[in-house]
Amino acid sequence: MTDTQPELGPVGQEIVYENDRVRVWHIRLEPGERQPLHRHDHPYLVVAVQGAKNVVQTIDGTTIDADEPTGGVVYRDPGAVHMLTNVGDTTYLARLVELK
Repeated sequence: MTDTQPELGPVGQEIVYENDRVRVWHIRLEPGERQPLHRHDHPYLVVAVQGAKNVVQTIDGTTIDADEPTGGVVYRDPGAVHMLTNVGDTTYLARLVELK
């Protein structure tokens, strides 16, 4: 029996900075836009440059409201496999900082 893993996308759209300690991703989601399913292999911080009303859907189908106000900062542990959808009416801009 073979376990089929879903194909995973990148954490963000573009890496804007990286060294041996951190990797910084640019994330932009227009209203209704969704990031592909992806996995976080490192602990990370999300800094909302322009906040939005987002929803996280985990790989098992659980839906979690993730409102992110402009200027907000959130820390998350590694291991999550999920996708992020902007369900609001504003563009979401963020920097996601992975701690290596």
